[in-house]
Amino acid sequence: MSASQSSVARPSPVSSAPGAGGNPAPLIPPGGDSGLERFKEIVAQPFLASFIAGGVAGAVSRTVVSPLERLKILFQVQSVGRNEYKMSVHKALAKMWRDEGWRGFMAGNGTNCIRIVPYSAVQFGAYNLYKRLFESEPGGALGAYQRLLCGGLAGITSVTCTYPLDIVRTRLSIQSASFDSLKKEAGKKLPGMWGVMKDMYKNEGGFTALYRGILPTVAGVAPYVGLNFMTYEIMRTYFTVEGQKDPSAAGKLAAGAVSGAVAQTCTYPFDVLRRRFQINTMSGMGFQYNGIWHALTSIVKTEGLRGLYKGIVPNLLKVAPSMASSWFSFELTRDFLQGKRKSDFL
Repeated sequence: MSASQSSVARPSPVSSAPGAGGNPAPLIPPGGDSGLERFKEIVAQPFLASFIAGGVAGAVSRTVVSPLERLKILFQVQSVGRNEYKMSVHKALAKMWRDEGWRGFMAGNGTNCIRIVPYSAVQFGAYNLYKRLFESEPGGALGAYQRLLCGGLAGITSVTCTYPLDIVRTRLSIQSASFDSLKKEAGKKLPGMWGVMKDMYKNEGGFTALYRGILPTVAGVAPYVGLNFMTYEIMRTYFTVEGQKDPSAAGKLAAGAVSGAVAQTCTYPFDVLRRRFQINTMSGMGFQYNGIWHALTSIVKTEGLRGLYKGIVPNLLKVAPSMASSWFSFELTRDFLQGKRKSDFL
């Protein structure tokens, strides 16, 4: 027995060497992968996980619906007497394809993604921070109105941080469109993203030019984001099967689609105002507003109440895939980063 025991004990020092058997190597200092584990712990923190997942969600959702997003903007910026895109959605998309091809569908999307990644990341990350102010206990659930308020604050924060990129994206979206007045007066295409930003700063009033239209934007974004977060929570619960903690993938997609449609429809006129103010100083567009009230009265007077909802059809068509993919991508990425550390869905 002693010889047998000796033969069993003898491999012990060998097993401690790298690559021996499938046993742990006790002679190697523990924590050889501690750097990776520390990194996983860092990105699993609720704020950072939400921040990263929000950025991924934004990029995915906007790329999926880029043609409809651009078409919505082209519809919004048309005023009286400019009817190049006064047609049905499918005909307008066909015209965009004939005039500009695939690049027309994706015009402004690169800038949009550069904008939406930090915008969406800040929005989800800020929401995670704001909700802690209203939790009765760490990780406690929020009421519907608390989510509405936290979402509104998160929307204001994200808009303020990324607005210059949004106004530049709008200009890039329309610079190659088939507006005859723009072609006649511009003479040449606008430069790229940084060129447009530099030109606006130099020729249109300095730093304030990069924030033109931010007031109607904030007025629309705050309730939109708040409604989006609040409605998603309600719909997510509605689509969760009894006895389950989370809804299925289809349930998450459906909840995102409904929340986006509700929020967008309620706040759409503010989006029209935002686009109009962003190009308010561009020549050839046929309008120039002195303020929000002047813009509202002018649009209603010359274009009717329907003028406040121009572009809503392609907007609603894009909302379902956009918000569905956004929320689904967010949850998928956040769950991957947090793993077993996940405490709640948002």
